[in-house]
Order: sequence, then structure tokens, then C-alpha cells
Amino acid sequence: MVTLNLVLISLAVLTSLACMVFLFRAYAVSGTRLLLWSALCFVFLTANNVLLFMDVFVIPDLDLRPYRLGAALVGLLFLLYGFIWETR
Repeated sequence: MVTLNLVLISLAVLTSLACMVFLFRAYAVSGTRLLLWSALCFVFLTANNVLLFMDVFVIPDLDLRPYRLGAALVGLLFLLYGFIWETR
């Protein structure tokens, strides 16, 4: 069970990291600001997944849930800001 958790959390970290990199590259090419806000969202979603990895495997005695939820909230606020202000 631990091996499956390690694989799944590692895949979540790598997937969000890849999305972040691809979104930043697309923003650098096109300059579309919604891509920037989406990339910034994925920065914090990647941080959320890294904190999940640390919470489960590195320091399981310390509860990092508030930090994980905070990172996810900040990421979604970036995306929400981009959706609201960049569609006008």
C-alpha cells in the first residue's frame, strides 16, 4: 500500500509540474495572459502536491494539511482572478 501511495503521489507531483512548465512555455510563446494565470495556479498546485508528499512520507508526524489547503486555495484564486479579469 505504501508503494502505491508513493507512485500515485509522485505521479501527481510530476503531472502538475509538467502542466506548469507547458503553460509557462505556451505563455512565453503566445503572450496570452490567461496562460500566465493558469501557470501560476499550477505553481501552487505543484506546491500542494509536494507538501502532500512531505506530509505522507518525509514528516508524517507533522500535519501539513493547512499549508496544503492554503497552497491549493492560492492557486485557485490565481485562476479565478485570471478568469474574471482577463475575459473582459
